[in-house]
Amino acid sequence: MLAMDPKLVENARRTLESERERIRLELSEEVEHPRVSHGAQTAAATEVTESQRGQQLRERAEQHLVLIEAALERIEAGTFGTCQICGKPIAPERLEALPSALDCIDCHAKSRR
Repeated sequence: MLAMDPKLVENARRTLESERERIRLELSEEVEHPRVSHGAQTAAATEVTESQRGQQLRERAEQHLVLIEAALERIEAGTFGTCQICGKPIAPERLEALPSALDCIDCHAKSRR
């Protein structure tokens, strides 16, 4: 297996660390819960829907944080840039676009079918 370009790895580390901090800050903000009042049912339903959407976004951010942490661990372990499915190198362009990528584009496409 070819060694990853150190500059690519360092850029990925900085990007991942920055994104990790942004998400941690986002997740540390207090969640607003719907304030259902005795007003119109439509307004109450809208508040509940917005709250549910906010919760879904929060869950996605938490999942993304897990992927970021795993990518940083792979950098530390020296396995960053290796497809977790086939073991082949992940294209540098894919890692530049998505530093938390777990798989090469071929394996990713196969898993989406």
